[in-house]
Formats: sequence, structure tokens, C-alpha cells
Amino acid sequence: MRLISTRLIVIALVNLSFFAFPAASQEKSIVVSSTTSTEQSGLFEFILPIFQMKTGITVKVVAVGTGQALDIGRRGDADVVFVHDKPAEEKFIEEGYSTKRYEVMYNDFVLIGPKSDPAKVGGGKDIQAALQKISIAQAPFISRGDKSGTHAAELRYWKGAGITVAPGTSWYKETGSGMGPALNTASAMNGYILADRATWLSFKNRGDLAILVQGDPKLFNQYGVMLVNPTKFPHVKKAEGQAFIDWLISKNGQDVIASYQIGGEQLFFPNAKK
Repeated sequence: MRLISTRLIVIALVNLSFFAFPAASQEKSIVVSSTTSTEQSGLFEFILPIFQMKTGITVKVVAVGTGQALDIGRRGDADVVFVHDKPAEEKFIEEGYSTKRYEVMYNDFVLIGPKSDPAKVGGGKDIQAALQKISIAQAPFISRGDKSGTHAAELRYWKGAGITVAPGTSWYKETGSGMGPALNTASAMNGYILADRATWLSFKNRGDLAILVQGDPKLFNQYGVMLVNPTKFPHVKKAEGQAFIDWLISKNGQDVIASYQIGGEQLFFPNAKK
């Protein structure tokens, strides 16, 4: 009797494994390394459940600065990168880590600062002229300092303004953090900061801060998405990753992105090329 019962247990376990393994193999997921603005603005929380419902693919997001997100792709630790620094993205392709970049959406950067505005930049549209005034006034300026897309844009604006900023400058503070924590620092210090509009609109701890400079064409902020090269990294989930990209640039994905709002304001504007 004992032998029979043991055999029955073995048969039962085999049957369980037969049903369990196909279920596990059907689970689909990808890793997307992305900029903090797509995560901290709430965009991913809004669009990913819709994508999963349509495709059955789960998206696991690693939200870091664009530079770090691209480095994750360079290590083959992500299937897709979704970032906002076109020159860095083009270099990523040149290095062979992807074969194609797709434009998805855009918004803009804004210069945030204290309402008292000690550098007198409020109401202007020229970001480089504003930075020159901040430098002359030596008013506190908070930089992300994290090689993110926002940090890269900020450095381009300083260079265009003819100003060299460096760690150790008394009025220029680098946080080495994401957009949300950097905005918290600016709020605490009553300082100026460059931010993407989406994160600013979703940011709650504004203190005495407000948008002071906006509308300069230089502040345009384009987002792109790329599949990590499966030839270089065979473990990359090519089909699932491409399905995510295809959905982002499809009419449905673009409509979902456009429908995301906070306080009646649209945060991202789809512009995938047809």
C-alpha cells in the first residue's frame, strides 16, 4: 500500500508540473530602462496597464537618468530604452547597441524659480539670457548633475550662454538625483532649476517656486524609444520589446499618451512619424 501511495504522489507531482510549466512559459514581460520624468510624472502608471491589457506583456520599468538608462542598455540589462537626449541616443545607435530610434512624444523644459525672482528673469522666453542673469546675480541654481537628459540640456544652455559652471561654484549646486528630489532641493533652498514640464505639473512640494521662463524653442524636449540590439545581446526579448515600441507609436498608443493629463493640462504630446 505504501508503494502504491508513493507512486500516486509522484504521478500527481508530474501532472502538476505538466500544467505549471506551460502557464509559466506563457508569462511575457520586458524590462524598460527609462528617464525619471516618464515615471515621476505618472505617465507609465497611466499607460502600462492599458498596454498590458491589450498584449498580455508586463513592463518592468527601471527609472533613472537618461545617461544611466542608456548604460543599462549598453550592459544588455534592458530590452528597451525610452529616453530624451537625442545626441546620446544617436551615439547609442552608432555604437551598435540599437539599430533604430523611434520618436514617440515631446513636451518642453521650463525654468523654475522663486516667486521673489532675485535674478529678475521672470516673464522672459530666452533661456540663455535667463541663465546669464542668474550667473550675474549668483542666485542659487540647483542642477540634477546626474547625466540625465535634463542635465544634458541644462549644460547645453549654459554653454550657449557662454558660462562655465562647475562643481564647487558657491551658487551652483549639483544634487546627483532625479527630477523629483532635485525639485525638493530647489524648493528647500528657494533656488532656480531646469525641469521638464511633466514632472513639474505632477510635483506637489512647490513651496514658493513657479515657472519663470518658458516658450523658448530651445526648450523643446523630444522623447525617443529604441530596442536594445538582440544581435549583440541574444537574451533581449525582441518580439515583446518591439511590440511595446509598435504600440507606443501606433494610433492607439499615441492617443493614450495624449489623453494623460494633470489638472486639465496635457503632459506629453505624441509625434511619432507615420
